[in-house]
Amino acid sequence: MAEFRSQNRGGVGAKGSETRDEDFVEYIYPANMHATMLLFTQKGRCYWLKVYDIPEGTKTSKGRAIQNLLSIDPDDKVNAFIRVNKLSDKDFVNSHNLMFCTKKGIIKKTLLEAYSRPRQNGVNAITLHDDDALIGVRLTDGNNEIILANRRGRALRFHEKVVRCMGRTAAGVKGMTLDTEGDEVTGMICMKDLENETILVVSEQGYGKRSKIDDYRITNRGGKGVKTLNVTEKTGSLVGIKSVTDDNDLMIINKSGITIRMKVSDISIIGRATQGVRLINLEKRNDEIASVCKVISESDMEEIEEGELKSGVLKENNAEKDWNLGDINE
Repeated sequence: MAEFRSQNRGGVGAKGSETRDEDFVEYIYPANMHATMLLFTQKGRCYWLKVYDIPEGTKTSKGRAIQNLLSIDPDDKVNAFIRVNKLSDKDFVNSHNLMFCTKKGIIKKTLLEAYSRPRQNGVNAITLHDDDALIGVRLTDGNNEIILANRRGRALRFHEKVVRCMGRTAAGVKGMTLDTEGDEVTGMICMKDLENETILVVSEQGYGKRSKIDDYRITNRGGKGVKTLNVTEKTGSLVGIKSVTDDNDLMIINKSGITIRMKVSDISIIGRATQGVRLINLEKRNDEIASVCKVISESDMEEIEEGELKSGVLKENNAEKDWNLGDINE
């Protein structure tokens, strides 16, 4: 994390990773060494991997092919993942759920306990319909607000209680009705701290903004939602939606491999139906935003690196502040 310095909004960014021909950076994700990564493929399979088993490299290193770490099919790829610190804790896995979302607007909720027994060859995590693919998985505790967003700039908000728990191989139920043919869901967020969190949306041409959760009325699942971004030719389609606070940093990755890190507090809070402000300057005309990710702020990271983090408690100004590097719900 310390290798990425923060920049001002509207900057060009810095090289985030070396890429091979016809390859680009798609995801960036924070985790600590002893966590367990649950990786979900677009075909609906689930695999397990300890973070310390992932080869460590520099910011610009290419890394290793995921097929060398997991036994996945050659024509399959990982496109959803979560980090769990307490996979062996029975109380934890029986009180938390995994919320699945597909690009066709299908959602499913299943107890984490169904995915708490790692297998070398993975397991079926969700049954997918034809021409559908898994786009996101989130960890919830039963009291979260769910927001789905599509490429046309619409978002739908509902409480996770309206989605019943299903089995591990269930197909799920309709979460969002898509606008037109060719439209698809681009992201799902789970929010709990409604007072401090805001909704961040980013378009493929580098525009974005934050909006308050109160701007989105609660509806039942299956609706079309309300406008969350004014999609125009200048902004391009919506590519990312995140729940953020002023204490977060935001990282944006272009398909060309350029990465920019900025403070979320530098991004304006404006109405949900606006087109936002420029977050990153795309120098190449054919370049687009590939992914966005919220990470721990640089100031918090510096405090951790100074050795003040002991047994999960950071002592600061004679006051104890609980720290958990897994608090970022990605």
